[in-house]
Amino acid sequence: MPTASFTGLPAQATPAADAQARQALTLLSDLQQHWVSGLQQLGEKTLQQHAWLRSAGRCGGGQRYQAADSPLFNRVALNLSQVQYEADPERPLASATALSCILHPQHPHWPSLHMHISWTAPKNSLGSWRLMADLNPALPDAADQQRFSQALQTLAPTHWAQAFAEGERYFYIPALQRHRGVSHFYLECLQAPDPLAEPAAVKAFGQGVIDTYLGLLQAKQAVQLPISPADQAAQLDYHSLYFFQVLTLDRGTSSGVLVHSDNDSGILGSLPGAVDKNLLRSWLPQMPAPQDQLLNSLLEVLPDETPSSVSEALKPALAERLRAHYRQHPDALALQARGSVLPPTIQNHQRRRAAEPS
Repeated sequence: MPTASFTGLPAQATPAADAQARQALTLLSDLQQHWVSGLQQLGEKTLQQHAWLRSAGRCGGGQRYQAADSPLFNRVALNLSQVQYEADPERPLASATALSCILHPQHPHWPSLHMHISWTAPKNSLGSWRLMADLNPALPDAADQQRFSQALQTLAPTHWAQAFAEGERYFYIPALQRHRGVSHFYLECLQAPDPLAEPAAVKAFGQGVIDTYLGLLQAKQAVQLPISPADQAAQLDYHSLYFFQVLTLDRGTSSGVLVHSDNDSGILGSLPGAVDKNLLRSWLPQMPAPQDQLLNSLLEVLPDETPSSVSEALKPALAERLRAHYRQHPDALALQARGSVLPPTIQNHQRRRAAEPS
């Protein structure tokens, strides 16, 4: 297995040569380590490193810390990556550097969190940041929501209203007429000279999100709320909703698996450990065509048990079902979640003259 180097990437991965891309990689690697340190202080002792290579390392790669079925967490995935095509004149993208993090606690009263920060550098235009942070509780807590939302307003005082509106749009689930979480922040194409696009401001945003979330968990940990069967059932229902949104709506997930198959486990690291297959099946009549076919295809992969385990071994099969669906129904990408700015993620990774062999 590839080992991590000082850059945060596997030793065999070739990082981008561009100074801004290297700065972004260092910044996001620092944030990844901030997560690791904070989780260890909380008591999470089972984080393990996993590395992957893009095109055998010629085009970069990534490494993630993950935990599964630990005393504190159902799932943790802290994914750092950098893919670069600086030596390939046929691709419009110079590099893409990202930190994507998802945490699903074991305790039903502890909220899940998703955070994504990335730097995208096209060859013929300015680079830009994407900032995402959203709180996803199985059992909503008004005080948690207020504290998290207030922290985001403090971290981005001139952007929060726009970012909340974009997040509400992106994380809405039309078929179920509800949002995935309770507080959603999403900014796309954040560029200089915007003060929030300064690397120091981006790092402060990431650290603020991490510290706020870990603070929520520390407060929950101190109280030690009892867990009822109803709480556990609500958490399983919510994890099913999360699975549904990620695999049938999330544009970042589908773009990731369509671009390459080198990191299916990392891209699907946001999935919780188990879902209710019958609940997922009950949503089929509410889905538009052909996304109902996609959900049916995904259900075929899940084991016939309750709860239905979403194991690491299943993730390549789930990713392949996504790839097959969108290759057969490319127009269905228009049904996916989006904000007011639609980044050309898939096109950025494709060769202009011919598609890259898989």
